[in-house]
Amino acid sequence: MAETKPAELKAAGDLRPRFLWLYRLSLVSAGLGGLAAFAAAIMVTISVLLRALGLGGIRGDFEAMQLVCAACASLFLPLCQYSKGHVMVDLFTTWMPTRGQRRLDGLWTLLFAAAWAILSWRLCHGMLTMLDYGDRTMLLNFPVWMIYLPAIIGTGLSAIIALATGIDDLRARRPVWQTTEVS
Repeated sequence: MAETKPAELKAAGDLRPRFLWLYRLSLVSAGLGGLAAFAAAIMVTISVLLRALGLGGIRGDFEAMQLVCAACASLFLPLCQYSKGHVMVDLFTTWMPTRGQRRLDGLWTLLFAAAWAILSWRLCHGMLTMLDYGDRTMLLNFPVWMIYLPAIIGTGLSAIIALATGIDDLRARRPVWQTTEVS
């Protein structure tokens, strides 16, 4: 399906700022995740080259890679939620009118928002527990509680996006992906 350009939406008076800032925030989140993944890939490449040259690798490179991958996965979630990139099975709803499908999708998206919110809350609890324990990684001596921060940000932002888009879907308005900026 083709995206509607912002100029067309402005002309139609259907450009909703709350979705634009959520879209931009989800892009920033995914961009940070991408930068972290890129930095981790560079680090692993340098470590492998150093090992190949007989100079020894970067200490704790695999540990750092694990930490970065955990952070990246969480930071990509908001953009996936915004673009409705999660797996959807519409096998039983194809007979419904479009408006009814949107409302049903809105209901499921609101349930998804609740799940994201609960997950974010439990991650906060886990982070505070790790902070109390003072747990650190073995080789890098990195505080474990800090890796919870990107997960909390990612799931919290996903909950907000799911809530906004779910309410919008229940109202059966124009799909959210049609209100994003196209560069």
